[in-house]
Amino acid sequence: MNAHRVLAIDAGQSDIKVRIADGSRREDLTFRGIHTGGPLLPQLARVVHETLERTGAEPDVVTAGISGLTDRDSDADALLALVHGDGVRATMLAHDSTTSFLGALGDRHGAVVAAGTGVVTLAVGATETARVDGWGWIMGDAGSGYWIGREALDAVMRAFDGRGPATMLTESATSRWPDLSQAYMALQADHDRVRVVASLAREVADAADAGDRVATEISHRAARELAHSARTAVDRVRTDEAEFAVCAIGGVFSSRTLHDSFEAALGADSGLRLVAPQGVGIDGALALAEITTAHPLGTAVHRAGAI
Repeated sequence: MNAHRVLAIDAGQSDIKVRIADGSRREDLTFRGIHTGGPLLPQLARVVHETLERTGAEPDVVTAGISGLTDRDSDADALLALVHGDGVRATMLAHDSTTSFLGALGDRHGAVVAAGTGVVTLAVGATETARVDGWGWIMGDAGSGYWIGREALDAVMRAFDGRGPATMLTESATSRWPDLSQAYMALQADHDRVRVVASLAREVADAADAGDRVATEISHRAARELAHSARTAVDRVRTDEAEFAVCAIGGVFSSRTLHDSFEAALGADSGLRLVAPQGVGIDGALALAEITTAHPLGTAVHRAGAI
């Protein structure tokens, strides 16, 4: 049982999950995802305020695992100042690779590939940690939901032009943009375009599982990118372990085609073993409250206040 009254946040681009845990109860809420174009900390503070209004909770610590957390936004003192009036005495912030790892593998050595709208891989060995990718939809996130959705749109427009094969994905696109010749303008003007593009990953998964050749190839390429990130991260921390656990979490892996391809791409002779996650990102965000500075991931946690 957690020793603190915790409000834990798992802040992603598609949605923000919140868990209240005060020893006597546990309650989960969901909010709209973070807007990457605006200041982060006020968005988190608004989530805290609204959660307290809706639940009547009285947390003494707020923890948050945040997608794409940068040094600029990792000011735990600034967040504490925004929520201190609500009775919060401490705040702890970490990149979502850290909380994804804690949720999936806890204190075990291993690697976690967390693939949703974006993707990040974190490996933890006996003495070292290594983060791979998580560089956002413009510069990275290879194999992520956005990456898959972008590949899907490229394939749809190639088919539309006659430059590529027909695909079931065209129907998914025309359900959103009946006139495909105008789709690019509508998408560029949409402030929610990252989430919209990433949402197509679900339809790629369905089309691949139904045998669509184009969607299947996109899924295979995504799986190879994700496996490459996992192997790279493990190589940076692995010492003499004969077997190393790899955990794949996030909505992207709900695709049977992609999941199976990812497992195959890890390599049967690599010593990498795909294992089921113990939990998800919000579980890791809650576990953050118990991470000390002596923990291997302790240096990845930004802290303010006292608990």
